[in-house]
Amino acid sequence: MAFAGLLITYVETLVTPALPVLRKDFQTNYANLSWVITAYIISGTASSALFGRLSDTYGKKRIYVMLTVVYAFAISAGGFAQTLSEFIIIRAIQGLGMGLFPIAFSLLYEQLPREKLALAQGIVSSTFSAGAAVGLVGGAVITQDLGWQYAYHTAIPLAFTLTILAAFVLKDTSIRKKESIDYLGVTFLSSGIVSVLVPLSQGEYWGWLSFPTLFMFSLGGILLLAFVIQESRTHMPFISMKLLKIKNIFLSNLVSIFAMASVFFLFYSVAPMLQDPEPSGFGTSIVESGLIMLPASVLNMVFAPLAAMITTNDGPKRAILIGSMILLISYLALLTNRASIFAVLEDTIIMGIGLSFIFVGIINMVLIALPGTKAGEATGMNTVFRNIGSVMAPAIGGVLETTFTTGVMVGVIPLSQIPGGIYPVMYSFPSQTAFTYIFLIGMVFLIIGVLVTLMMDDLRVMKVNRR
Repeated sequence: MAFAGLLITYVETLVTPALPVLRKDFQTNYANLSWVITAYIISGTASSALFGRLSDTYGKKRIYVMLTVVYAFAISAGGFAQTLSEFIIIRAIQGLGMGLFPIAFSLLYEQLPREKLALAQGIVSSTFSAGAAVGLVGGAVITQDLGWQYAYHTAIPLAFTLTILAAFVLKDTSIRKKESIDYLGVTFLSSGIVSVLVPLSQGEYWGWLSFPTLFMFSLGGILLLAFVIQESRTHMPFISMKLLKIKNIFLSNLVSIFAMASVFFLFYSVAPMLQDPEPSGFGTSIVESGLIMLPASVLNMVFAPLAAMITTNDGPKRAILIGSMILLISYLALLTNRASIFAVLEDTIIMGIGLSFIFVGIINMVLIALPGTKAGEATGMNTVFRNIGSVMAPAIGGVLETTFTTGVMVGVIPLSQIPGGIYPVMYSFPSQTAFTYIFLIGMVFLIIGVLVTLMMDDLRVMKVNRR
């Protein structure tokens, strides 16, 4: 499971510093490019809860191995995409691999003593940062020297290695439960999210009050309402409304939306800010931007055991609050202290520390608030809510980065009819105003998450008996 965390975060981190390169290669803007991330997360949202439920019915190891096969073939195709549309489709298939994590967390919950659970979650969470560290630097070097396609190619043997390890090493002693799958609920939720995100990313071009924009927003609202009604009536819901009646489960899922949105506001904005040419950004290379973001990933990994210890001794609520306050400091720093590359490095270091506490705290709050028989369902449901927050940030960030721009001269064309004359080639990049608005909105999301966390009941890992 730790190897899966390393691999998947390595592949997904390849995309973050490569966003400016992808924008150039596919000749698109940041609003359209946001779908590279959004398509992956929407697919992952559906697969997390769907395959979490299927694993309870057909066996966790069987579904886990199946997903590794699908993920390996999707990775194999990633570097061969010729158009943005092809790449987005491949990314959506890759998103199915996100269904591995609810199964992994459920297996950890079932097979480990409760007093070791937080540490195990911390270890797995730390591999996310380790994979990100490799992706930010190693992937950046490959992308800069050979192209982002070859960065994908390097992950192919690793992906099939994961399949082999899962097939021959993974143990599964869980008891299967016969349940039906609410495919209608899955359809309502996925379609509703897409219907909201499409006008959010295209509203600038369609017109915010145009008929297509208003129609898509209305359709999304209707589909999401239909999802809630469907889940309230069906015998085997995709997301259990009964579980959401448990106070800490509901609040944990709610804070997941705002916390993950605030995290992805940073992920989607820091790389363009570093790589875009002056005065939009700092004009760093993809390798330099990877190195700048590397300490954040390393400290995320280093602080994960401490986050696990605080979760075990003082409860996950304390860990979430500590992480949120640290991340809030990072936002304040990015708003007021980003005039130099070194300043951005300082800001992202603070960000990396905060993420450890948030990730470890949220998943453990969900797990200890429920009986063990509901662990897979609960973690899958929490992944859905986290992904909802994750898809909001790139969509909103893409709109802001496309709306607030500044012209940058990227080259010149000689004018043959005028001796010595040149024609400047200008291109629009996100302005500092765009980044300021992104950070402000991210702060608002984070503050809401803190307020929601304060309403949670305190739970202690050691005081909750295994059921």
